[in-house]
Amino acid sequence: MRTTTAPETVAELIARRWGDHRPGLMYEDDAERHVLTHHRTAQEAAARAALLVDLMPAGAEPHLGVLLDNTPEFPFWLGAAALAGAAVAGINPTRRGPELARDVLHTDCRILITERAHLPLLRGLDLPGVRILVTGTEEYEALLAPYAGAKPGEAALGTPAPDSRLLLYFTSGSTGAPKAAICTQGRLAAAGSALARQFSVTPDDVHYICMPLFHGNAVIADWLPALVGGAAVALRRRFSASAFLDDVRAYGATYFTYVGRAIQYLLATEPRPDDRTHSLRLGFGTEAGAVDAARFAERFGVRLVEGYGATEGGASVQRTPDTPPGALGRAGAGDDLAVIDPETGAECPAAVLDGDGRLLNGSAAIGELVNRGRSLFEGYWRNPAAEADRTRDGWYWTGDLFFRDAAGFLYFAGRTDDRLRVDSENLAAAVIENILARWADAAAVAVYAVPDEVAGDQVMAAVSLREGAVFSPASFESFLSAQPDLGTKMSPRYLRILPSMPVTATNKIHRVSLRRAAFRCADPVWHRSPAGGYAPLTEADVAVLLARYESHGRADLLNH
Repeated sequence: MRTTTAPETVAELIARRWGDHRPGLMYEDDAERHVLTHHRTAQEAAARAALLVDLMPAGAEPHLGVLLDNTPEFPFWLGAAALAGAAVAGINPTRRGPELARDVLHTDCRILITERAHLPLLRGLDLPGVRILVTGTEEYEALLAPYAGAKPGEAALGTPAPDSRLLLYFTSGSTGAPKAAICTQGRLAAAGSALARQFSVTPDDVHYICMPLFHGNAVIADWLPALVGGAAVALRRRFSASAFLDDVRAYGATYFTYVGRAIQYLLATEPRPDDRTHSLRLGFGTEAGAVDAARFAERFGVRLVEGYGATEGGASVQRTPDTPPGALGRAGAGDDLAVIDPETGAECPAAVLDGDGRLLNGSAAIGELVNRGRSLFEGYWRNPAAEADRTRDGWYWTGDLFFRDAAGFLYFAGRTDDRLRVDSENLAAAVIENILARWADAAAVAVYAVPDEVAGDQVMAAVSLREGAVFSPASFESFLSAQPDLGTKMSPRYLRILPSMPVTATNKIHRVSLRRAAFRCADPVWHRSPAGGYAPLTEADVAVLLARYESHGRADLLNH
């Protein structure tokens, strides 16, 4: 077995942990903390690989669904699939009814691993040909018992190879059924190795996994680099802002991954004198925003490193030591990344930034990030139309908005779905969000488009306030007028004040629900008149607005 060369498969990474009796997996069960060695976790994976080989029907696609919270069974089955040459489809437990059944059946899963807590989700679903295994039951333990002596490499559905499928991960989209991105063992092993090198992961590290394992963030950016570097992983069943620091201290965690909303939750917790008393050295994730990243570093003494690399693998941005604040880095080796105006197909001009790094020509500089060079994109499972859209004209279109400065550094500006067109001017929601996040009273901000009554869009912002803050329209107006990079079209026409942001299962802001509600919601909504100034939006105002939408034939747009 190779131990000094770069791994070619995740199966090899699992096998390397055999005989390693250092701490490998930590978790809490019934208020008691447990520690398993690397060897034990490899042993559990080998046992499940052998069981999988015997249970998988002949001729079936070697796919299994995993519908679990972050319990030890999830990494056990990830390891089992790698060893057996099978693929895991991470099933989102917030999906319901026919949508959940569709995810299982679309990915051709013949085995579904779940737990008692999620059994109600499966009641009444038509899942023909799918065998359900319920972890933590006597039946499950009896199934596993005969395989307790299995070793890595003894049982496989096919020889694990770099091009073997390992993950079928559903990408989150605002419309349509989610697409299952194909991730092979070779690409995943390379990604884990690259991150382990970038962050100098060693066996002394502990990677805290609080993001859901059915999503690529936790597996690709947290579990895999730990596996490469020999670090232990500590599992949190579900993310908890209030338990975060207690967990970090109890496990001695040094690294974690995040999404922007999770950082906002952590910043919203009550400050404590011991906020900087912990072992964390860095966090790695996406969409925290420069303001929240600075607040996090100031309060907790932890550097947040923003990264970019979609689960699909079509493009990546590499951070270098000279990357300026707010930027993600430059194109990765072999990538030819460009910022393209999707309407004209032309490359966008370089961003103009002021002395404080604020974007001054967003309407011209922001476009879709496109990879015109080689791409690691491996396709979507049984979805040729989505593949063709992603790779049109021979380029890989990321679906993400960026701008590039004169030195070639790339800055994230949101999803293409979050683009607004106000009075014929293109705007990016993330740019406006970053400006509004500077408002001292804001705990969290989401910006999105609502249809204009006549043509195009209007800017709407949802804001949850910091504890004890009371919305003052005069104070908010004063804040807006003091922002030098707030373009004339960027001020929110509608402002929704809500107690907390709606979020998805991956702790991202649920923008679809915000857009659909628009200004028709139970929360207080303020609107800005053309002359300036915010006033409460009354029921009478809403009635007038709806009549205008109807008269211009745009009423249906409010439901999308």
